[in-house]
Amino acid sequence: MIRIMTADGPGSTTITVDGTLSGEDIEPVQTCCTQALSKGKPVRLHLRHVSAIDESGRTMLRHLAAEGVDLTANGIYSSYIVNEIQSAGLSKRRCSR
Repeated sequence: MIRIMTADGPGSTTITVDGTLSGEDIEPVQTCCTQALSKGKPVRLHLRHVSAIDESGRTMLRHLAAEGVDLTANGIYSSYIVNEIQSAGLSKRRCSR
């Protein structure tokens, strides 16, 4: 089960997710982020009460981060996943220079 809330501000869009990022719950999050990115404003995806992220969820988060979505999270588990993705992105950028 997933709950997605979108707050469209004047300078950015924040998408907040509660639930899981696995299975059929991944597509709605991807769709919301893609729609928000199409508006041309910065997008932040906040994982608030996310209890599980499977490999497909991690892949989606990596893809969104590569597209410029700012990932943030509450909780030890979600924060660990977000930090892991952000660290990997920084390493790739340093190596490609």
